[in-house]
Amino acid sequence: MWSKDKIFSREAVGPVLEEWRAQGRKIVFTNGCFDLLHLGHVDYMEKARHLGGALVIGLNTDSSVSRLKPGRPLQDEVSRARILASLLFVDAVVLFDEPTPLQLIEVVRPDILVKGDDYDISGIVGHELVLNSGGQVLTVPLVAGYSTTRIVERIRTQLHS
Repeated sequence: MWSKDKIFSREAVGPVLEEWRAQGRKIVFTNGCFDLLHLGHVDYMEKARHLGGALVIGLNTDSSVSRLKPGRPLQDEVSRARILASLLFVDAVVLFDEPTPLQLIEVVRPDILVKGDDYDISGIVGHELVLNSGGQVLTVPLVAGYSTTRIVERIRTQLHS
């Protein structure tokens, strides 16, 4: 399977999810900007995938990222989606343009909603929806010291020294 075949529109992902559910696969969902992919991202997504049978990544569009983080993204949404889709433990990537992934979570209806352990369960967007439908909301440990912001700061410091 080509990585681009794992990138879905919101409308197209529904039938794929139903097929996976029919196969007995639990759907895991997480989301983010994933601007510069680093060890922290890879570790987090791999742990998330091992919680179920298929990992769906909600990926912020370029305009969504720039509203959240002025001056970003550093990589365009097509590049970020292809990079994520190339990872063996990522089963689907779906772009979303809203401020939060709530509308996408309503479409995906994950069995398991996952974020890093820097979030409280009550602060995870969509937690009530998933819990009320009988799903789980979990956090996974993050690798300390890794963030896109930190990488960007380190590059800027090295350029100016």
